[in-house]
Amino acid sequence: MATHKSAVKRARQTIERNKVNRERRSAIHALTKSAEAAIAGKDPKVAADAVRHAEAALARGAGRGTMHWKTAARKTSRLAKRLKTLQQTKKK
Repeated sequence: MATHKSAVKRARQTIERNKVNRERRSAIHALTKSAEAAIAGKDPKVAADAVRHAEAALARGAGRGTMHWKTAARKTSRLAKRLKTLQQTKKK
């Protein structure tokens, strides 16, 4: 247990920060899953919209320190790659 005043404050801040980060990670995960489902649905317009929202959430998560920026970049890249593949198959 923290005994110094500053250590008590840091403990309080850690609890709040963990709560906020957990909510953000959950939202990012949900948006990423919905984007993957939209891509699996084979509709390029719906998938493009879902991927755009997921990419924005990933960028926010990386910018605010919720996740590592390289993790966000990797997930964004993989979503974009799947979307591009879907769009190219629909054009043929």
